[in-house]
Amino acid sequence: MSSHYIQIMVSIDDHKQAEHIIKVLLEERLIACGQCLPGMSSYYRWQGKVCCDEEYLLLLKTQKQHLKAAEHMIKKHHRYDVPEIIVVDIVDGHNDYLNWIKDETT
Repeated sequence: MSSHYIQIMVSIDDHKQAEHIIKVLLEERLIACGQCLPGMSSYYRWQGKVCCDEEYLLLLKTQKQHLKAAEHMIKKHHRYDVPEIIVVDIVDGHNDYLNWIKDETT
């Protein structure tokens, strides 16, 4: 059974840009809430080099039907060439919370 609700994870290196992305998504009703977790060290390969940067992790809750529009907005407002956008199904949760996500993104 497919979930109607998802969490989108996005990494980003600038706190002001993180806040901006969350606010744009909220204003467009593409997410019900977004959290910005600080202090993440990201290690990765990019253009043949091993890199390490301090980043923030965004956790964005929404309905699956908004994924493409949310992804478009994230890419539009994110400065990375290839932003991390990972989607996880919310397979279960508190019904009142899930209904709140639905209400805030409808």
